[in-house]
Amino acid sequence: MAKTIEEVLARQKEGAQFVLSAPLLGLELEDFDTVAKIWVAQGGPGFKVAGVPHRKCVDGEFFIDRVTAVKLPLS
Repeated sequence: MAKTIEEVLARQKEGAQFVLSAPLLGLELEDFDTVAKIWVAQGGPGFKVAGVPHRKCVDGEFFIDRVTAVKLPLS
């Protein structure tokens, strides 16, 4: 069952690391890759990406399919 970013964040404590993936959010790989690139560059809503995103090769092209994130403190 697909979840929203808000549902995933609500389960995390401040500073916790967690994984976001295309299947978890119910997104196609290409769509997740597009949003994940924004998260890597600018951060996400209430979290920042930690480490190097995991990529999957499809037809010779690499797409981000999973990222590890850290929940930021509420501001």
